[in-house]
Amino acid sequence: MTRHRTAALVGNPNSGKSALFNALTGARQKIANYPGVTVERKAGRLILPSGEPVELLDLPGAYSLDAASPDELVTRQVVQGEFAGETAPEVLVLVLDAANLEQHLVFAQEVLELGRPTVVALNMIDMAERDGLTLDPAALSEALGVPVIPTVAVRRRGIDELNAAIAVAESHAEKAPRRKQHLTLPERRLAARTMAKGATLAKTTRHTLANRLDGVLLNPWAGPLILLALLFVMFQAVFAWATPFADALEGGVGWLSEGVTSALPEGLVRDFLTQGVLAGVGSVVVFLPQIVILFAFILVMEASGYMARAAFLMDRMMASVGLSGKSFIPLLSSFACAIPGIMATRSIPDHKDRLTTILIAPLMTCSARLPVYAVIIAAFIPATSVGPGIGLQGLVLFALYVAGILGAMGAALLLRGTITRGSASGFIMELPRYQLPRLEDLAIGLWQRAWVFLRRAGTIIFMVTIALWVLLSFPRAEPGQRQLDASFAGAIADTLHPVLEPIGFNREMSLALVPAMAAREVAVSALATTYAIDSEDEEVQAQGLTERLSSAWTLPMALAFLAWFVFAPQCLSTIAVARRETNGWKWPAFMVGYLFALAYLFAGITYWSATALGF
Repeated sequence: MTRHRTAALVGNPNSGKSALFNALTGARQKIANYPGVTVERKAGRLILPSGEPVELLDLPGAYSLDAASPDELVTRQVVQGEFAGETAPEVLVLVLDAANLEQHLVFAQEVLELGRPTVVALNMIDMAERDGLTLDPAALSEALGVPVIPTVAVRRRGIDELNAAIAVAESHAEKAPRRKQHLTLPERRLAARTMAKGATLAKTTRHTLANRLDGVLLNPWAGPLILLALLFVMFQAVFAWATPFADALEGGVGWLSEGVTSALPEGLVRDFLTQGVLAGVGSVVVFLPQIVILFAFILVMEASGYMARAAFLMDRMMASVGLSGKSFIPLLSSFACAIPGIMATRSIPDHKDRLTTILIAPLMTCSARLPVYAVIIAAFIPATSVGPGIGLQGLVLFALYVAGILGAMGAALLLRGTITRGSASGFIMELPRYQLPRLEDLAIGLWQRAWVFLRRAGTIIFMVTIALWVLLSFPRAEPGQRQLDASFAGAIADTLHPVLEPIGFNREMSLALVPAMAAREVAVSALATTYAIDSEDEEVQAQGLTERLSSAWTLPMALAFLAWFVFAPQCLSTIAVARRETNGWKWPAFMVGYLFALAYLFAGITYWSATALGF
């Protein structure tokens, strides 16, 4: 009977373990969670040169065996044979990033101290060569006392050699298995620097260029200004670059609406298509160019390596409100959507840090708010220039994003000083290398983002818009009566309007908040459908939503609506995820309560102030 053998990939995050795992196992892999924890368990079958199968585990990335997160705890327990239901791996495959060797060698020494049969995969050697580094694997092998195999996982370079080294690693270590001398962290860092220097044969100016860039981009004074300037340019581009494409889409929706109106006789079917589908869903789809441009900037910053440096710059601000830098990544993810942002808080070891981050994540301006912001800004803010290359519309959008960030930081400061009081935990973050983004990767990423947006428009937004259309269309109005007044939706609006009227909301605005709980973008389609149904003039119906709003609302009303969406938790999915991550309704209920209170307060302050100033 053949003995069941196991091996495990271990290393720092971003060392290329997953790519190496895929290269070694191919399609012979499965993904699950470790029993009792929400940490991914990735296992596959590795075939040795002899034909013998080995179970290969891809362990979570770790910076230390002194666990500071659930991921690191699982890694430590598995490699030490302490995890219940898991057999200790016979061979450890230690994965190092060749281009960031010194940092990765710190953790490598801690793993080697275990005295287990180990093989080192010096991964991404091609990236090191691209950066101007020439390394000596033999010198590194001598310093570590274990085999070192240069690899390029994505190109399958060195995979056969690594496979062969894994096959013999256990037998070579059987005769004298012993632990290496324990070193303190400062001693490991000093040793890592010495070993990295000894294994480096040559270093060109290309490698030092990255250090010079970091000297500027991470400067405590220049760095934040550069980040602010990049964000400013991004929001200017959202309006300036997207306008021709958005106008074309809006014209296409208008052309379809006119075609349906001329092709079909007057009745419910035509009303359904024009007032429900095209006026509702179409009003959201036209903002696809803004979504694509926004994510183009985000993807470029991520792929170039700048996004992690932005997180580093924000760490000081996070610390000022009682949070660690570990909270920044979940909050950064929340700019795309609060749901993955809240789920990403699992990496935060401190319970109060994690809870605070969950409670403020909805305040980060997610992409679902962008259609709401864009339609209101386009309707009430003139497309004028306030300086060279500076548009007023982009400036207002930038201010809304800043307001969300400031609101989140203020809420965090208040929470950390009261109900989640406690000291902030430490923060370790690896800065990836600078690189030019691949156009293919950017194209794939943009297509995925666009598809997600269109899928939401074709499912959630479509269904909610149609439901709203039914509520707005029935019962049918009597001659001389407004359809909104006669409909079921009108009754809902009448219930909400007295509460929201003091902060400047009319009945249509109040009604739009109800379906927008399904998804924030629905507020746009809800307004479009409501105004389309409530108008008897077909020429007025054919107008775009921006024209309808500019004639129906005042500027203080529009600003109050924007202020509401900066703070309000208008997303049931986010609330549901918060409930799951906090294991109850206590904290989600608190989150919903304080966010709605902030939304009401700041919408009111905005409306009253704008009215008093005569806008």
